[in-house]
Amino acid sequence: MGRMDDVEVTQAEVAELPTAFDGSALLLDVREDDEWQQGHAVGALHIPMGDVPSRLAEVDPEATVYVMCHAGGRSQRVAQYLVRNGYRAVNVSGGILAWSAAGRPIVTDGGGAGNA
Repeated sequence: MGRMDDVEVTQAEVAELPTAFDGSALLLDVREDDEWQQGHAVGALHIPMGDVPSRLAEVDPEATVYVMCHAGGRSQRVAQYLVRNGYRAVNVSGGILAWSAAGRPIVTDGGGAGNA
């Protein structure tokens, strides 16, 4: 994705995020498949970081896109990429670790309880 340090990205704490993700808000999880399978946020869209450029069409350009990874590093880079491409992207500070610490639910694909 190249250097994008010059792109300003809004940071959001988990407490500031919507509790449900509908048409106006999208939670994008950019972790790898094995991380996703261990547990993810309910209603999140999963596109691993390396796949984002080729799967950009899956991200609604009208939505505010909250980008999440494990601890906030990869999601920052993806959020910068999205902003550069005209999206309203927000980096979730602390990633799934902060999501879990805030008491937000984490599930597996089977619907059971997952872990960060």
